[in-house]
Amino acid sequence: QVQLVESGGGLVQPGGSLRLSCAASTSIFNFNYMRWYRQAPGQERDLVAHMAGSGATNYADSVKGRFTISGDNAKNTLYLDMNSLKSEDTGVYYCQAQWGSLSYWGQGTQVTVSS
Repeated sequence: QVQLVESGGGLVQPGGSLRLSCAASTSIFNFNYMRWYRQAPGQERDLVAHMAGSGATNYADSVKGRFTISGDNAKNTLYLDMNSLKSEDTGVYYCQAQWGSLSYWGQGTQVTVSS
């Protein structure tokens, strides 16, 4: 059973930065792709950033130029670097990994952007 564990969330002021981590219990080479999602209070879970097994990346329009998704194969960890944070970036951030027909999710980490 694959496990994903997110960390790095917290309270940050507008304009600040955070780095989220998603530690996998297996090599991230195994996954077809990995993604970060965000769920704001009372909202649906939205895709924020995508990284294919090839390393190709895609971002939601709302975070382009501010967020960067990356992976460290040696540490089996996916990252999300978030800069110039806005109040609308507040939410629970989830890591998701796809391995064939199987989809794995982490438990989420809370990010709150507020002064």
